[in-house]
Amino acid sequence: MGHDLGNFPRPVLAALTAAERLLTRRSGAGIVLADPEDLGGSERSVVARARVARNPFSLPRTLVVKHYVAAPDPGRPDPFHYEVASCQLFTALPADARPSPVLIAHDPQARLLVLEDLGRSSTLADKLFGPDPEAARRCLLSWARALGRMQAATAGRENDFGALLRRLGERAWRDPMAEDARAAVAGLPALLAHELGVKVPPDATLEAHDTVRLLGATRYRAFSPSDTCPDNNLVTSRGVRFVDFEWGCFRDIALDAAYFRVPFPGCEASFALPDGMAEAMLDAWRSEIVEVWPDLDHPERLEKRLRQAQLLWVWLCTWWLLPRIRGRDAPVGPDATRSPRISTALAHYWRQVAAVAARSGMPGTEELGTEIALALAERFPDAPTELPVYPAFRSVA
Repeated sequence: MGHDLGNFPRPVLAALTAAERLLTRRSGAGIVLADPEDLGGSERSVVARARVARNPFSLPRTLVVKHYVAAPDPGRPDPFHYEVASCQLFTALPADARPSPVLIAHDPQARLLVLEDLGRSSTLADKLFGPDPEAARRCLLSWARALGRMQAATAGRENDFGALLRRLGERAWRDPMAEDARAAVAGLPALLAHELGVKVPPDATLEAHDTVRLLGATRYRAFSPSDTCPDNNLVTSRGVRFVDFEWGCFRDIALDAAYFRVPFPGCEASFALPDGMAEAMLDAWRSEIVEVWPDLDHPERLEKRLRQAQLLWVWLCTWWLLPRIRGRDAPVGPDATRSPRISTALAHYWRQVAAVAARSGMPGTEELGTEIALALAERFPDAPTELPVYPAFRSVA
């Protein structure tokens, strides 16, 4: 096989060697992969594209291989199992409802997945950081529709997902952010007092505690990738497709729809959206989910759930990010050109929440949001006062 794969990084070669063994064992005939292309991955996994050079059966011309190279943390759910179960759940869906690549094969011992290749697609992040505002706008709307379609297609399939996980050896499944979210609601008042000298009004505490109900067994649960940051969404000829399901779970659909408003909470590329964009995304998303949840076509009922989800995300992001700027005000992510300053992002989140609270009769949250934004501005006077829109929209902002 070495002459087919050439001089390539060892982890990629190991992934493709394992994929050849898996496909050969599965088909009963020799499968040869060639022309590898490293697609990145993470500290946990290697992702590569390869051409099927010897193909006695009807395999596609190219495949994507994802190889988990890091062992799972002891006592914690295994991300590999969640990715396999998520892909199995989606592969069983009709093609027009499938939000992800098809799972072609997997090997639990080798911790390997072989997936459909969706092609050399751009990501949503590429569009948001590109030069074309209309292309970015279209892709955001396509992402919102794809999110709604995925939620509608997976409604009522939580038991199926649980069965797939149990078959892989996982006993329980839950939203990976839920534990941190509950910790944020309990611990943020003390953190704000210590870091910013801000006292949380009692009404704001009660309003935050109300949001925790979204973490329970509501009537509006569907699959969530948990990590739907812009770089985990591929822009294909069939619309946006989701990738990376290491933390896949079922949770209330409002928790993902709130991404339109925060936006993309906790993601490195969490910039502002241009005026009217969040509302347009919400309309696109709602058009996909109302057939399954017709009561969410009622504006006030939907608005309440989205308001609670937005508030929960802002408390959680503050819990995650505020401790990171004790020494200095750093970017959210490692690349300062593709990530805002933490203080700027948090101040934006809280100003947005305060504006929503003012319209909704939530005086405690309105007061808290205003005070936090002011405290951040005083603590970091050199930071930008406004969160910039994504680069694609700056020439027209």
